[in-house]
Amino acid sequence: MHAKDRIGAGPWYNAKGALVAANLTELHERYGDHTVFLDEKGEMVPGQWAGSPTPNQHDVLTGTARDGTVVLGQTCADWTSEDPAMTAQVGHSDGLGPNMSDAEMYRPWNSVHVNGNCGDTAPKGGNGRVYCFAAD
Repeated sequence: MHAKDRIGAGPWYNAKGALVAANLTELHERYGDHTVFLDEKGEMVPGQWAGSPTPNQHDVLTGTARDGTVVLGQTCADWTSEDPAMTAQVGHSDGLGPNMSDAEMYRPWNSVHVNGNCGDTAPKGGNGRVYCFAAD
C-alpha cells in the first residue's frame, strides 16, 4: 500500500507543534529542512547543514517515490528485514546533499536515493530513522 494512502489527509505537525504540511499535496511537494523535520524529541537531525553535529544521519527510511507511492522492492521487506542484500528508498530530512549542496536531486524529504543495506543504514548518512504520522 502507498504511504500517501495510509497517513491521512493532514495537517501534520512536527514534535514542536510547527506545521509541516496542511495536506497531502503540500507534504509530498515539500523539501527537507533541518529546522522542520525534527526527531521525536524535537531535536534537529544531524545532517549536511552548517554547524550540524556528526555523524550525518539525515537519510530517513521512506520506501516511497516523490509522490508518496511505494517504490517496489525498496522497503526492507516492509520494514521487517535487516538483510544486508536488501535496500530501501530514503529521503533527506535536511534537504541537503554532500558539502551542503541544495541541488534539486538532494532536496526531497521523502525520496532522494536508495540506501544500500537494510542491515546497516549508517554508511550513506542514515541511522535507521523513519517518519511516524499520527492522526489527531
